[in-house]
Amino acid sequence: MSSTTSQTFDVIVIGAGPVGENVADRAVAGGLSAVIVESELVGGECSYWACEPSKALLRPGLLHRELGAVPGLAKAASAPLDVDAVLAHRDRMSGNWDDAGQVEWLRQAGIELVRGVGRLAGPRAVTVATPDGQTVHLTARHAVAVCTGTRASLPPLPGLEELRPWTSREATSAPRVPRRLAVLGAGVVAVETATAWRTLGSRVTLIAREAMLLPRAEPFAAESVADRMRETGIDLRFGTTISAAVRNAAGEVEIELSDGTRLVADELLLATGRAPRTEDLGLESVGLTPGGWLRTDDLFTVTGVEGEWLYAVGDVNGRALLTHQGKYQARVAGTVIVDRARGRRLDLRKWSRHVGTADLEAVPQVVFSDPEIASVGLTTAEAERAGRVVDVVDYEIGRVAGALQYRPDYRGRARILIDPRRGTVVGATFVGPNVAELLYSATVAITGEVPLDRLWHAVPAFPTISEVWLRLLETYRDASLELPRS
Repeated sequence: MSSTTSQTFDVIVIGAGPVGENVADRAVAGGLSAVIVESELVGGECSYWACEPSKALLRPGLLHRELGAVPGLAKAASAPLDVDAVLAHRDRMSGNWDDAGQVEWLRQAGIELVRGVGRLAGPRAVTVATPDGQTVHLTARHAVAVCTGTRASLPPLPGLEELRPWTSREATSAPRVPRRLAVLGAGVVAVETATAWRTLGSRVTLIAREAMLLPRAEPFAAESVADRMRETGIDLRFGTTISAAVRNAAGEVEIELSDGTRLVADELLLATGRAPRTEDLGLESVGLTPGGWLRTDDLFTVTGVEGEWLYAVGDVNGRALLTHQGKYQARVAGTVIVDRARGRRLDLRKWSRHVGTADLEAVPQVVFSDPEIASVGLTTAEAERAGRVVDVVDYEIGRVAGALQYRPDYRGRARILIDPRRGTVVGATFVGPNVAELLYSATVAITGEVPLDRLWHAVPAFPTISEVWLRLLETYRDASLELPRS
């Protein structure tokens, strides 16, 4: 028998992924009451089907590959990888797809949880259809934050339901290694997934309409990854796509490519982008069109809605589809919500606690490929499109003593982009083993707009890979380009 209940909170958050959790946590820390509505697992995509399981699949296999290059470990490298142990590790890192721990965190943080499908039902109103057939009407005194993230965007292939392709969810949670895996896509999900399953023994074919991998990355970095993928036996097919695919009686996927070639795989991963989860959110009740990205200002208030009560935070707003960036947005949006509720004046200047400036100027990203790519700020192509005059400085990371200590055959490259007028770093890209650990220093240099003459005093420890920063500055100096003074 169904029933209806009503509850009122200061803040309602739809979506209990890392972004929604952080919005609610900021609200409660600011003295407001908050409730989270979640239809799946508390912890969201990142915890169970994206960041955590994918990195758990990648790390053991990539480390196993590296062993042979480190003196004294060749025998260890010759031992086979324990695939069952890797999959068990992946399961543990995903909480075995049980959100009890995350639910307990909400309880300890003082955040209420309502399980079910939440939809907007007018200004500051959300209706939740619970799994047991009940209806809960929620009213917000101050704010509703939509943190529903994204889902896989699938291409218009005929017979998709019968084909049963993998999306990123199946690719990170599969219980066994497919003997043959075909991957459609050239982005981060395609590259990381192809790399992970190849290290675990799958024969992988990657199919890309594009002419290269990772089209948003610096070409030299993407080419390094493509070269390594070929070295490890991944079949890269560029400039083509899938025109037809069927699953035959034996359970195999028969694939026909647009260039006329054919191949057979045991599984097909469609890694062809992401779409916002807004199609069934009740947006029409507040005058918005369902199904698209929720556009916001830099305070993460949704535009086109009367009043300052509706927020879209994280991937759902399309600004920067990265978990860490969504959590950054959540900290900003949570602060805005609390300060508006308290009647405090907002600071609308760039880089203030109320403005999401990093989304526009300093988005850090790591592609956990082989080798890794770490980048923040502008790429060379982005600077050209924006009409920005920059000096480009490159250095081979393998020439740094710390890189040779890491592995004697280290191959990698660093690039920084310098604004010659202001004398600051505006972009950085690193490719090579373990370069993810260089990224935060680059992010600080860019967000802090640290003058080059001050960077000379940021001394890297010897022998570490971070000494590449000194080499980059020396290269810039030796090119007879004047170092501006602060």
